[in-house]
Amino acid sequence: WSQVVSEAEKIVGYPTSFMSLRCLLSDELSNIAMQVRKLVGTKHPLLDTARGFVYDSRNNLQMRGLVVLLISKAAGPSTAELSFQHDMVSGIYSSQRSLAEITELIHTAFLVHRGIVNIGELKSCDGPLKDMQFGNKMAVLSGDFLLANACTSLAQLQNTKVVELISSAIGDLVQGIYYENSKSSEENCLTDDIGISRWKEQVFLSHSALLAKSCQAAMELAKHSAEMQDMAFQYGKHMSMSHKLHSDLQPFVKESSTDTMAFSLNSAPAILHQEFLGREAWLKQIREVNNCALLKPPPHRCACVFQQLQEAIKAGKGVTSAIDLCRCHGNRALAALEQFPPSEARDALANIVYAVTRFP
Repeated sequence: WSQVVSEAEKIVGYPTSFMSLRCLLSDELSNIAMQVRKLVGTKHPLLDTARGFVYDSRNNLQMRGLVVLLISKAAGPSTAELSFQHDMVSGIYSSQRSLAEITELIHTAFLVHRGIVNIGELKSCDGPLKDMQFGNKMAVLSGDFLLANACTSLAQLQNTKVVELISSAIGDLVQGIYYENSKSSEENCLTDDIGISRWKEQVFLSHSALLAKSCQAAMELAKHSAEMQDMAFQYGKHMSMSHKLHSDLQPFVKESSTDTMAFSLNSAPAILHQEFLGREAWLKQIREVNNCALLKPPPHRCACVFQQLQEAIKAGKGVTSAIDLCRCHGNRALAALEQFPPSEARDALANIVYAVTRFP
């Protein structure tokens, strides 16, 4: 994955950090960075998020902006935009580069907002209460600051359709994250009976909408046809769905991990396992595992639950079905790329799909 991203960055002539330098070097963000340092020594998630902005080769937090630039370069200039080709650098319009920054700012703002902890569930080892409360305030304010900068830059693009697309993506994100949070009162517990089709709808809102609509907006900025815009949307949607499925599958397919990896019971393999098994049988399986875990001492109880459920899901059809679904979305993303002319950028977009659809 890191190699694929590194090669893609060379094609667009940009590092992974697409966040606007005007924003990053502002007095406001410098002050936020100084305040966040007060959280060192605590377990507030805002610290981990901040570290991820600097370098995170595993998750590549700023992958979305890279995809927007790659698809912009893969599409090239449209015949309707011949008079503006002097504005292109490395085959990408300056407005498309701004859009990549905006996409990253929005994604980053929501990552920061997700770093709010439930004060009522804190343990003494997490850090002093006043520091954790301070961290929550910083997560809200700094996330709002980044989102405000994104919206200002979005207005400066002076394209009504692009503003509409990205605004709707922000609405999708809010809706998707609201649904996720509404289920977190009982961590890792199924609170309702959702099938894989409902799972796809929810994942589109919280993970795919921003990238899909940003890819479409990049085509609109270059005045490409409606068909080209739709193909860009389809690539962004299906590639990010594959990316999410790949992430969900890691606890079940990683061979090198010696420890049991925590996973959500609302991840794709668990949802598919439930569909094959049946709701009642799945709930019975969870109860049996929980009863078995109660016989273990508290430090090992949680790990025991995860390990037994992990083995149960692996033994069923959930994992293989999730892999098939991941590859299915990957193939649909590759099919959308066929509408773009052959180029290094198109190859890089294809390699990103191959990286998230390859399993040991």
